[in-house]
Amino acid sequence: MNPQETICALSTAPGIGAIALIRLSGSDAENIFQKIFSKDLSSTPSHQAIHGWVIKEGQRLDEVVATIFRAPKSFTGETTIEIACHGSLFIQQKIIEALLENGAQMASPGEFTMRAFLNGKMDLSQAEAIGDLIASESAAAHKQALHQMRGGFSKEIANLRDRLIHFASLVELELDFAEEDVEFANRPQLVGLVDEITGVVEGLRKSFSLGNAIKNGVPVAIIGKPNEGKSTLLNALLNEERAIVSDIAGTTRDTVEDSATIGGIRFRFIDTAGIRDTQDTIEQMGIARAWDKARAASIVLYMMDAVDTSQEELKAGLKEIATQLPEGQYKLLIIANKTDKAGFDTNTLNQRTAGLGEVVAISAKNKSNIDELSNRLLEIVESGKAHSGETIVTNARHYEALTKASAALADIRSGMDNGITGDFLAIDIRRTLYHLGEITGQINADDLLNSIFSRFCIGK
Repeated sequence: MNPQETICALSTAPGIGAIALIRLSGSDAENIFQKIFSKDLSSTPSHQAIHGWVIKEGQRLDEVVATIFRAPKSFTGETTIEIACHGSLFIQQKIIEALLENGAQMASPGEFTMRAFLNGKMDLSQAEAIGDLIASESAAAHKQALHQMRGGFSKEIANLRDRLIHFASLVELELDFAEEDVEFANRPQLVGLVDEITGVVEGLRKSFSLGNAIKNGVPVAIIGKPNEGKSTLLNALLNEERAIVSDIAGTTRDTVEDSATIGGIRFRFIDTAGIRDTQDTIEQMGIARAWDKARAASIVLYMMDAVDTSQEELKAGLKEIATQLPEGQYKLLIIANKTDKAGFDTNTLNQRTAGLGEVVAISAKNKSNIDELSNRLLEIVESGKAHSGETIVTNARHYEALTKASAALADIRSGMDNGITGDFLAIDIRRTLYHLGEITGQINADDLLNSIFSRFCIGK
């Protein structure tokens, strides 16, 4: 990426549509576009649209509306022109060709947003939020991306860094007067600050489980013996006939996955093969995949027959789950299905399941109590919100940086408890500041920037 070049790219999705948007940005943007535009741009105010024709090789190519954003009041901080043309693939290609012929260069993935970051229009976490906003598939993901893009997360991190920088400067000052044995940084106050920052950082770290679920969808595995209604439940949750339902045991041989949004949260439901002892090689492979999916799930729904499953059978099933799945990495719900069957009794069910776990009684066939199950799924996800503020960490890179910052803070605290000298204390404080700065980009790390922005789409 060369910030001296003027770049261009298609900013709308590739393909045919009514309108396409081509973006041009850089110090020479106005001059380049003027060469192919029928109207005089010099008298057009910034942030105003102008109608005209794109001219190529002396011929009118397309009737367009161009909007000019003069530096520094633009997305990138550079003079930017957005060209709204007709959505023909031929027209899009020819306009971009004309821009390239007159001095523009094709933009790299994420280059517009990277220029906005480099020109101080946003920090790194805000820039990443733009990608999250584009990719958001639920109301919750959209809300968190907007909060981060507006700088909510950045302000929280900046506040932590500013307060720690103050003490860091005092500790560094002490090093300049080491021979005088003076102490500028009040140690008890520093201990209190470190404890306070550690609490905030840990809260943000703990919010990642919820944030990751909001961003990528919560994986929910539906497991149980054959013919317990797993596929019927999947269809009920999705409100469509996604999985084949049959009375024949072992109908589901492979996993069936689909997503549904409940209360603004996207859930990824996974219907699995019925778990039982079998000599069928294909069914054995399906059961192995069922356990693999359950191990990767955040929530496991264990299906049982509300009428016919005995307490001993339920205990055996739960014991097998405890053996197969990693402890503490999932939330288990017992789903007592087929409450529509003759002989169902709530008191009897409660007696059989007492002390074995949380139970939700439903009829997947009649879609009875599906709302209660949906509400319980939401409660499980939202209970992971350990941080009391509005900021929720949704980015794995941010989570990693917070984890490293937390370790550095622990070293500061341990060092102060053990009376380490100011030079070692300063090193640990610098480490903390560095890792917090990784989140917002307040460090010099070209490899980090290239890695982040290269994952953006062309034109963004």
